[in-house]
Amino acid sequence: MPNSIGIVHPQSMHFAQALPLKSGKQLRDYTLVYETYGKLNADKSNAVLVCHALNASHHVAGRHEVDDKSAGWWDNLIGPGKPLDTNRYFVIGVNNPGSCFGSTGPMHVNPDPAANGRVYGADFPVVTVEDWVDAQARLMDALGIAQLAGVIGGSLGGMQALDWSLRYPDRLRHCIAIATAPNLSAQNIAFNEVARRAIITDPDFHAGHFYEHGTLPRRGLRVARMIGHITYLSDDAMEEKFGRALKAAEFAYSTQEIEFQVEGYLRHQGDKFSEYFDANTYLLITRVLDYFDPAREFGGDLSAAFARARCKFQVVSFTTDWRFSPGRSREIVKALLDNRRDVSYFEIAAPHGHDAFLLDDPRYHGALRACFDNMAREFTEPSVEPPQAGERPLGGQERSDVGVPS
Repeated sequence: MPNSIGIVHPQSMHFAQALPLKSGKQLRDYTLVYETYGKLNADKSNAVLVCHALNASHHVAGRHEVDDKSAGWWDNLIGPGKPLDTNRYFVIGVNNPGSCFGSTGPMHVNPDPAANGRVYGADFPVVTVEDWVDAQARLMDALGIAQLAGVIGGSLGGMQALDWSLRYPDRLRHCIAIATAPNLSAQNIAFNEVARRAIITDPDFHAGHFYEHGTLPRRGLRVARMIGHITYLSDDAMEEKFGRALKAAEFAYSTQEIEFQVEGYLRHQGDKFSEYFDANTYLLITRVLDYFDPAREFGGDLSAAFARARCKFQVVSFTTDWRFSPGRSREIVKALLDNRRDVSYFEIAAPHGHDAFLLDDPRYHGALRACFDNMAREFTEPSVEPPQAGERPLGGQERSDVGVPS
């Protein structure tokens, strides 16, 4: 298949050394599942790490079987000849701890002797973006990659990319943060809390130990997914797709049955989600979103937080994304410019809302292609070190290629 990575096989890496967590606890004896695409060059300078969002995984591109209908979640972006070209880059997709797609999470056995062989369930330790980035850095160590050409992610993945630039400023040359924010707004935290309460109040939740009861809190997961899905789409996108179209020719005058097609769509999404996603994982990952706030330890000063960053940045937002609005991306850009960092910003006029970062948009993909084309020159031409913290970029000028493609 042209421009296709083809068949890919998940890999796993076991870590016997405990991972210290920001909460003060630790994750013992854990495994990370990951996939790689393309080839690592001789000096290991062409590696790009892809960070996943809430309900995604390590399966970023390609297919697991010949007749597999489900390509990786960013398959439109990653592959031979695509913006993130696997003919040039070695791309790594990793599943974070606490997920339900293979890496150690609530569904796995708790190694603590006091657990007596029980699965973690609700006892899985609370994790943060910082913990995830530390785990990813350990995987890069195991793969022998001292410095990444870039770290890219959208939404929660973008938060991880940003944190890489702060936590390991010398270990990446480019940070590509898409449809993200420097922290969640009160409204976003509120959406997450309503979704969590839908799960926790499901009678089948059993305080998070539903595995032991042979059941799943599907009702709560369905509602949580329906709430989340509404926030991923713009009002215009929902209006264009559904409007006020009815399920039947006439109203049934029912308060419980589906009347409008948009209701059926949301129920369908909720039903699918409840069959494959773990409820404890959903609770954990929404908290990961809530806790991310790099400016917090600097008294809320985002510019002070980004003083540690040394890499180059590309920040992308979408005009109709009301959950992670362009204004939040501009906060990041301002903090970077305050520190005279090398940053490009693209604000894409797209009608799709937050989900636009997953979709095909020629302006969006064009911006990313240009970014990766420029990155490739660093390992095909004589390299130039990125400016150190507090220094001006080369040429003595701040670079702020702030564009709003129409």
